[in-house]
Amino acid sequence: MKTTQIEYARSGVITPQMKQVSRTEDIAEDDVLRRVLNGNLVIMTRDNGSQTAIGNGASTKVNVNLGTSSASIDPDAETEKARVAEKYGADTITDLSMGGDIRSIRKTIFDNTSIPLTTVPIYQSVVENGIENITADDILTTLEDHVHEGVSSVVLHCVERKMLESLRGSGRIMGMVSKGGSFTSAFMLENECENPFIDNFDHVLDILKERDVVLSLGNTMRSGCVYDNPDPAQMMEIETNISLAHRANQEGVQVIVEGLGGHLSASQIPLHVSSYKSRSPFPLFVAGPLPTDIAPGYDHISGAVGASIASGAGADYMCYITPSEHLSLPNPQQVREGLIAFKIAAHIGDSIKYGASTKDLQLARRRAVFDWEGQMEYALDPDRPREMCPKTGPCSMCGEYCAIKIMGDYLSSKG
Repeated sequence: MKTTQIEYARSGVITPQMKQVSRTEDIAEDDVLRRVLNGNLVIMTRDNGSQTAIGNGASTKVNVNLGTSSASIDPDAETEKARVAEKYGADTITDLSMGGDIRSIRKTIFDNTSIPLTTVPIYQSVVENGIENITADDILTTLEDHVHEGVSSVVLHCVERKMLESLRGSGRIMGMVSKGGSFTSAFMLENECENPFIDNFDHVLDILKERDVVLSLGNTMRSGCVYDNPDPAQMMEIETNISLAHRANQEGVQVIVEGLGGHLSASQIPLHVSSYKSRSPFPLFVAGPLPTDIAPGYDHISGAVGASIASGAGADYMCYITPSEHLSLPNPQQVREGLIAFKIAAHIGDSIKYGASTKDLQLARRRAVFDWEGQMEYALDPDRPREMCPKTGPCSMCGEYCAIKIMGDYLSSKG
């Protein structure tokens, strides 16, 4: 069994992964070790040596979801999306494939990327066995298979029966919108049992410890629209996830808690991030959140607004949203658009948490002297602005009447 980062930290060993995090995130090595030990910081790795740090003191990270569905199966398109995600700066990828040869698709994504890869094992369990026939052994076997294949992280939904009872009478407009959570809940209701992940949690932790796979505790009870305000079911899930996260950390398993996902009015976002952070030391993963429901086709923009607020308030890790959210599977171009929107959101959030970035300063200095190519060096997506800007001189918006040029010439001539 592999020694986990937490176990190394308990022994006072600063691992090569911790050293790398210290360099890339500008955190002292001793602080990296202490934060890994306490669960404040997670180091998600792949067998190829790639890694990303998520949590206290690290830059806000962005995850890209991709994968086939039962209605749309194009493995080549998913591979291209994975390439696009890595090219334009995704920190992690999550494969949610539910159509076609799922194992083959996942292998192709592995072969064409180097960044950490997450899966939701119950997706494949449901596809291969059906909700009516699936067993707890099927679910745990799929989890083991994913771990042995080399995934960096898995998402497990630890919903409980008491949460489902609370949801039943909640009066929500959208009910439950988590796919993985709905599969897990359907299994529990079909078999009149409790959650197989919770019932077998010690075994789950043993599986994950074998290869130091990060546990991401899913957000089953997230809101599906801004009028479905956080309710008792959500609060119960957060408390359960925090409790399970402490158990995982004690056993040496790195853990992230998904919370604040889905839809939440903008004024509520900082309050709920602050509430989570006051109760939990573990990194907070948010999906969005979307602060409005009236932007279909542009949900990547509204989601990025919510994500920048959440990141600035203390969220550590965000899942991007594409223009096709709520409408269809995204194509590669929409993956790029969603990712860049959320890279912007992460950057803004980090400027709130950690102060202004020197990248903004460097780009501004180059903009002041019309150094177009120099600006591209600091752009989140250099390809698109390169298509729009001139080679030299002011841009076509102002031409010869450029304020920067006019005042620059005037002030220098009066020098």
